[in-house]
Amino acid sequence: MTQTLDGKVVLITGAARRVGAAIARRLHGAGAKVVVHYHRSEREAQSLRDELNAIRTDSVALIQADLLNLSGLAEMIRNTVARFDRLDVLVNNASTFHATPVGEIAESDWDSLVGTNVKAPLFLSQAAAPYLRKAMGCIVNITDIHAERPLKNYVVYSLAKSALAGLTLSLARELGPEIRVNAVAPGPILWPEDDSFDELARQRVISHTLLKRAGEPEDIARSVLFLVADAPYVTGQIIAVDGGRSINL
Repeated sequence: MTQTLDGKVVLITGAARRVGAAIARRLHGAGAKVVVHYHRSEREAQSLRDELNAIRTDSVALIQADLLNLSGLAEMIRNTVARFDRLDVLVNNASTFHATPVGEIAESDWDSLVGTNVKAPLFLSQAAAPYLRKAMGCIVNITDIHAERPLKNYVVYSLAKSALAGLTLSLARELGPEIRVNAVAPGPILWPEDDSFDELARQRVISHTLLKRAGEPEDIARSVLFLVADAPYVTGQIIAVDGGRSINL
């Protein structure tokens, strides 16, 4: 039975929509106060805040920030603590995803993909560590099954998620015993919004899952809740939530 998160404060990056919003709803439903980070999705973030605050008054706040702006990351943590007086959980969910085939990779691709997927989680975790240590809290990173098996034509994204997986293990070692650090590695959950995966490509991906179907954002959200609320003796682990695709590529 899931332990209550009453009194706990959670900061989720990229939480205005898609998987991040599902995580926010799930942790809020378990009793947590949630700080929803967003970059450009202001309308969606406000809608989510209003939806969840209607359920429990003054339980959700918003933070707008560009995660590529390193100087603003520590401020995000300080603003979270100023708003709710503590920080128990950091979920590094925000991600940038686009193709970078060899021969077409630009420095801007590196800055965007590595900055969002690795650099921001590292420096957010560093800034959050004193507060998480005080709360005996935890960090959950959202990696990708392609951290272990690179996705063709997505060189920089794949290596960035691989680095995030390595960061998960390194932080678990560095921050224990007070802070647990784990990750969830999604498989086919939501398709990219740029139509880079047409119907044929989607069916090909699904055919390689053992369950022969795509997952849902709620599958990731439930796994995050497990790691936050029901896994006090789990750290340094990466859970693949992919319908079995990672063993059937």
